Amino acid sequence: MIMRFPPLLHTAAAVALLVCSSLVAAEEVSLDALLQTVREGRANDAKANAERVQAFKAAAGEQAQLLASLGSARAAEEGQSQKLEAEFAANDIKLAELETALNERLGSLKELFGVLQQAAGDTRGQFENSITQVQFPDRTRFLADLAQKMGNSNRLASLEEIERLWFELQQEMTESGKVVRLPLKVVAADGTEAEREVIRVGAFNLTADGKYLEYMPETGRVVELARQPQDRFLDYAGELAAAREGVVPFGLDPSRGQILSLLVQTPSFRERLTQGGLVGYITMALGVVGVLIVLERLLTLGALGIAIRKQASNLDAPGNNPLGRVAAAYRAHSQADTEVLELKLSEAIMKETPRFTRWLMALKIISVVAPLLGLLGTVTGMIITFQAITLFGTGDPKLMAGGISQALITTVQGLCVAIPTVLLHTLVSSRAKRLVQVLEEQAAGMLASHAEARLAGA
Repeated sequence: MIMRFPPLLHTAAAVALLVCSSLVAAEEVSLDALLQTVREGRANDAKANAERVQAFKAAAGEQAQLLASLGSARAAEEGQSQKLEAEFAANDIKLAELETALNERLGSLKELFGVLQQAAGDTRGQFENSITQVQFPDRTRFLADLAQKMGNSNRLASLEEIERLWFELQQEMTESGKVVRLPLKVVAADGTEAEREVIRVGAFNLTADGKYLEYMPETGRVVELARQPQDRFLDYAGELAAAREGVVPFGLDPSRGQILSLLVQTPSFRERLTQGGLVGYITMALGVVGVLIVLERLLTLGALGIAIRKQASNLDAPGNNPLGRVAAAYRAHSQADTEVLELKLSEAIMKETPRFTRWLMALKIISVVAPLLGLLGTVTGMIITFQAITLFGTGDPKLMAGGISQALITTVQGLCVAIPTVLLHTLVSSRAKRLVQVLEEQAAGMLASHAEARLAGA
């Protein structure tokens, strides 16, 4: 069966055959060019390699000559090395002989220089912590160099160095007995630094503008104490700053600043009160309440005592006071029997008694509760302290001492409240009892007068 295609399909097929034949032709052309390039590259590489081989063969003689020269230099250096090794060995033996001779010649002087080295090191440590260092800061460098020189290099100190060491020791002793004024930069309590006139009192204290200063060896700075000593010592410092000659009193720290430095760590009175915590505040509040009660009672009982004494001199005109009201009760029941009158007067006195004994029971309760609260605060503080010891151990005694000290503050506060409260309660209670006794005495006198009148009328 023969298939016939339309004319359009014949045309498309012809075009496709034409394109394929053109692509094949282009591919054959590019492959030929690439092959030609590869052939030319191989030829060039072979030519370059041949040139390099010829150059290497031409330089073979020069390389052999260079190798020979290097071998000669190596042999010369090996000979020099052997010579130096022999010289080193000879020098080592000679050095040992010289050291032996030096030790024999030094004899006891070697011990002397050892003591001199130790003295230089110890003196440096003392000078670094001395307040005279602010005036002579370069001497410690000399002492450090001297100690290092005699310690590391085993060199002997010269006569000038020995004399200077003696001079520095003598200067320290001399300056410890002087009062010197010198300008220095001082770090104030607020952290600002300014140049001020500093007075150095020997090797003990530094003051400026009537305040005590502290020398910090770690930084080499002069710092104003954050907490100053008592006012009388500050007055002495002010008198010293104002004086230019003569003798003035001064509060000297013989420990060379250690006592003053410990002053910063000592808590003030307000800080002590704060250490008591909530229990301490409650205890102090009870103390304030107790003082207010005592003041109110003293004023009230004083006024009542004055009124009772005035009324005792004039019982015929009863007033508005306890004794006047008892006298009014007597007049109101003067016609009754003695037994009835006695009961009425007793009733009147019992009505007046609460005016005298008001708040006394509360005052007594405060005197009992205050030490108990202090004990509660102490026990609580000890529990916290032992918990801290459980966590951090007992390696730091300050931890235990500080915790126990803080725990005992509440006990002190409780006792400071309880003891005065007991005394004041006794004072107020005795005054109240005295006034009640006056009323009872006056009532007894009225009863006696009433009984005499009844007997005379009978």
